[in-house]
Amino acid sequence: MILSALLTSVGINLGLCLLYFTLFSILKKLPGNVYVYAPRLVAEGKARQDVDFNLERLIPSVNWVKKAWQVTEDELLSISGFDAIVMMRIIIFSLRVFTFAAVVGIFVLLPFNYMGNQLSFDFIDLSTKSLESFSISNVDDGSGWLWIHFGAVYVFTVFVCYLLYTEYNSLSLKRVEYFYSSKPKPHQFTVLVRSIPVSSARSINETVDAFFSERYPSTYLSHSIVRRTNRIKKLVDNGDKIHRKLTRLKSSNHSQQKFTRSGFLGLFGKRVNVLDHYEKKLENIEENVRTEQSSIFGKEVAAAFVCFKTRFSAATALHIRQAVNPTEWVTELAPDPQDVHWPFFSASFIRIWFSSLVVIIACILLTVLFLAPVFIVQGLANLEQLETWFPFLENILSITFISEVITGFLPSFILQLFLSLVPPVMIMLSSMQGYIALSQIEKSACIKVLIFTIWNIFFANVLSGSALSRVDIILEPKKIPEILAIGVPGQATFFISYVVTSGWTKTSEDLFRLLPLLLSFVKRKFLGYPDDDFEVPSVPYHSEIPRILLFGLLGVTYFFLAPLILPFIVIYYCLAYIVYRNQLLHLYAPKYETGGKLWPVVHDSTIFSLILMHVIAIGIFGLKQLPLASSLIIPLPVLTLIFNSYCHRRFLPIFKSYSAESLVKKDRDEQADRTMNEFRNKLTSAYEDPNLMPVQYSSDNQGLRSPLLGSAQA
Repeated sequence: MILSALLTSVGINLGLCLLYFTLFSILKKLPGNVYVYAPRLVAEGKARQDVDFNLERLIPSVNWVKKAWQVTEDELLSISGFDAIVMMRIIIFSLRVFTFAAVVGIFVLLPFNYMGNQLSFDFIDLSTKSLESFSISNVDDGSGWLWIHFGAVYVFTVFVCYLLYTEYNSLSLKRVEYFYSSKPKPHQFTVLVRSIPVSSARSINETVDAFFSERYPSTYLSHSIVRRTNRIKKLVDNGDKIHRKLTRLKSSNHSQQKFTRSGFLGLFGKRVNVLDHYEKKLENIEENVRTEQSSIFGKEVAAAFVCFKTRFSAATALHIRQAVNPTEWVTELAPDPQDVHWPFFSASFIRIWFSSLVVIIACILLTVLFLAPVFIVQGLANLEQLETWFPFLENILSITFISEVITGFLPSFILQLFLSLVPPVMIMLSSMQGYIALSQIEKSACIKVLIFTIWNIFFANVLSGSALSRVDIILEPKKIPEILAIGVPGQATFFISYVVTSGWTKTSEDLFRLLPLLLSFVKRKFLGYPDDDFEVPSVPYHSEIPRILLFGLLGVTYFFLAPLILPFIVIYYCLAYIVYRNQLLHLYAPKYETGGKLWPVVHDSTIFSLILMHVIAIGIFGLKQLPLASSLIIPLPVLTLIFNSYCHRRFLPIFKSYSAESLVKKDRDEQADRTMNEFRNKLTSAYEDPNLMPVQYSSDNQGLRSPLLGSAQA
């Protein structure tokens, strides 16, 4: 890609960013859009729809930026929880890393790349030159200037490891501090027990009660047996859907004159009144739900949520083997009641094992199939190759602006469209693997998306170049540094365009929320949905964190190869910092709290990026005929792995579970708290399956269902 094509891509995406920011600052102030841009505040009663209109609302403003900037970390912690703090810390950590990298790369490394003669660089026609001329590829083979790059790799590695250590240490301390300051939560006092031995003499309910009453007589509190409720859940979901339709119909005008067909999709069968038809359906569903609930008590699963009076007792039961046979009375950490993935319990061991196997195969197939758009993108980025494939386009491609748009903007845009389908697919696949918590599903999906993204966006694009034709050396591990050293520098311009498209534009598009805005307009104006029919979304960690980490990998690997990418990455993190803070304040509401358990994933991803940079450095210095520098880089990945091992031993256990010291201290501090008795009383019913709650659809437009335990909120 030439410089003018990159500038065209940057110009198009910059214009889109400004357009999105401008429209957002206007539309968020217009009546009706409060449900799109601030649903969390509406749900909390902190905002309402203002029907008054004035011309000042049509003037763009940046007040939202100031408000997002001024919120302190403690305020954000109280509003969105510790997981949101970790997400913002990831962005802040990345900003620190790449601000330092940009200063070193632009002001130290880039001038030496300019002065190289390896590619016969000519400043006369700068706009038509490949950006590879600005990379390390332009430095002469065997040049002493390469030692500057060698030193930069060492300095950058030490700096990143220092920041990783301080951030890991800071977050581990803050995690313990957050635990001490938080209110009691049901999952802290509860363990999930599975593989309960089934006896013909007594029920599972009696077996669990006898087992834990005998072994934990002073601390055992209660238990909730898990039952198969999939059929009830389908009935309740269908009833809720029909009830919402009925509510909308009753709130609209002339509802009594609306008719439909009683058959399939309202197209077949006899003609009936819509209201009567839906009300009769709800009555049938209520009756079916009551029938199923009355018979469900005989459909027990060999699993139970066991609650204790203290956190320490729950931790003891969690970590001590309960039976001589290790396959019986298996305990694991219980998720929060709102975090429980109830469909999991209806799956047998064989079904879970088979589903996991299917998920692995599906992920592999998805990865292979995604190579098709990657190769298409690479063909668009290479104008000569595109003319070879489609000779009839030669006249069109000869137009400068069109060729610049096709090679500069279109490849990364197409790749982003295909990539947007991956996160929901990974969530679906992860939900099939038998995880007991929604947070576990999202974490698993996050890791899947991260691996998928790194392979298909980074390695597939790199290997689809000249290195791919050398299949003979790909099969030799010792040639891997050489392969990467050949392929990675040549893709710098594509990845700069990708950062601009998937980073700048996608982040501003997330702020503007084009699709939710259009859906809200259509639902209100054409489908008759009430204004207050909206849903508060949760933070999509599984899609956002992999994107943040991918840009981190690009910045680390291209730090000494093509530092021109670094300013674009820094701008992305600046945009992400403001946009995510605004979204956490107004848009997203946490559905669960993991205590920052995604940070170890971030740490490992950064370590992987550093190791990858070292491997590429070994190859690039070898290709540049500086074997001594290549040899002296070898200790660096070894030292980095030793550092990583130390961090895992020092900090990772804190993110897995709390210490006995912390648990006992927290239990003792709450002994004098009068609300603990009330909390324990509610704890006994905290893990009741929501599908066993009473269901009633009354005529006052309210579906009556007993809510989950209020104190279960984070």
